[in-house]
Amino acid sequence: MLSPDMPILLALLIVSLVTSAFVAVRYFASSGLFAWITQRVRPGLYSGQKAQIGREIRWSLLATLIYGAPAGMLFWSWNHLGWTQLYSGLADYPLWYMPLSVFIYLFAQDTWFYWTHRAMHAPRLFKIMHKVHHDSRPPTAWTAMSFHWLESIVGAALIPAMLLVVPIHFAMLGVVLTIATIMGVTNHMGWEIFPRQVVHSPLGQWVITASHHEKHHEEYRCNFGLYFRFWDRVCGTDRGFSHRIVKEARHESAPA
Repeated sequence: MLSPDMPILLALLIVSLVTSAFVAVRYFASSGLFAWITQRVRPGLYSGQKAQIGREIRWSLLATLIYGAPAGMLFWSWNHLGWTQLYSGLADYPLWYMPLSVFIYLFAQDTWFYWTHRAMHAPRLFKIMHKVHHDSRPPTAWTAMSFHWLESIVGAALIPAMLLVVPIHFAMLGVVLTIATIMGVTNHMGWEIFPRQVVHSPLGQWVITASHHEKHHEEYRCNFGLYFRFWDRVCGTDRGFSHRIVKEARHESAPA
């Protein structure tokens, strides 16, 4: 706990660095775990990509600072000023609101991502901001946070803004961040970790996995969503699954 007598700017700097370090540890733990799983399940998949992975890690470390700093500042403001809508008591809101708040945050994040992501595929913005992410060809388990710093600012803006206006329990925020981390990594690691019964089920028609997102990295102008296929379906940008991923996962007998 920081001393209440500590100057505000110094306190904000410290909590920003601590939170950024936490985000970096989370990145290395999650991406490292799925990279290890990839090595065991798909040996040789990342052969020849050592330089690319090094570049992905460098951009991701910069992203951890950009994502971590506002999170640390908001945590400090919640603790000292009560600015955010975070809450910790189970009786503060009805219990049914807890899973609803997770869906609200995920859907809002998915909406923000879809439209900003699609905008970043305009030629000028793509060259300035989004090309860094697509330089990972094909993506790996280390790609999920490999963003140009401008794109990181865009991506990091939403959840801190939502915390100021949309109530969410600390545990449910942890659920949101865990889903974001796992889906970010598994959707980029270049192979399908989920069984055909999930990917080609009614759930798989609305929730994104690697089979769907890999198609975006192959063709660029489709499959812009983050978690859900909702906006892609509504806007006509859903192009189904990557034929390579489907074939390698031995899902080829299912519709791609």
